[in-house]
Amino acid sequence: MVTGASSGIGREAALLLAAGGCRSLLVGRNGSALDEVAAATEGHRIAVDLATSGSEVAVASRAGELLGDVDLLVCSAGLGAAGPFDMMSQEAIAQLVAVNVLSPMALVRAMLPAMLDRGQGRILIVGSIAGALGVRGEVAYSATKAAMGGFADALRAEVAGRGVTVTLCLPGVVDTPFFHRRGAPYVRRWPRPIPAALVAERMLAAAGRGSAEVWVPGWLNGAVRIHDAMPSLYRRLAGVFG
Repeated sequence: MVTGASSGIGREAALLLAAGGCRSLLVGRNGSALDEVAAATEGHRIAVDLATSGSEVAVASRAGELLGDVDLLVCSAGLGAAGPFDMMSQEAIAQLVAVNVLSPMALVRAMLPAMLDRGQGRILIVGSIAGALGVRGEVAYSATKAAMGGFADALRAEVAGRGVTVTLCLPGVVDTPFFHRRGAPYVRRWPRPIPAALVAERMLAAAGRGSAEVWVPGWLNGAVRIHDAMPSLYRRLAGVFG
């Protein structure tokens, strides 16, 4: 099952899974875009807003009907926001939390019992470098992605030894419609956006290996190491380079 499958990283993940012979259920809010991906992958699709309470139960049930046992759950649906935090409305913050945090947690909760009963399953969560480092101008978004990092770490520890793996993907800037949808284009000269297909390829490979984390591009891990080991130096560099 792939959420956020109508565009971006989710779409590329669905295409790669289909190329590898996997049958998938594609989940997203844009029905017409899902139709195109479903046609390209010969997969099933369900147009639903996972932020709606109870939708995760309907999706999990539909997945069982169409696919039987679900071996891989890819949580790639997400919402962005940019601008000064003091200018954000409470409604906008609540929507970010609903889409980026509560929705994937609810869906994982709905799918997890069957995986644990079988003693087999892989959960792949798409986070962000913003969750590991925090990005000015993206305060609320960074907070939601940080929450998913904590969720992935805790869940991984909880299911350890029970046949279920949890992989967290932390991409940098990705060339997707994400920035257009959030209403603020990406304007930094560096780092340059990377293709969504590259992120999908590396995160699926990591999930296949059962890796805990995958950074795309890999050098981002170095930035986080500086942040953790020398926070004052990191803050000075961030002040210069953004």
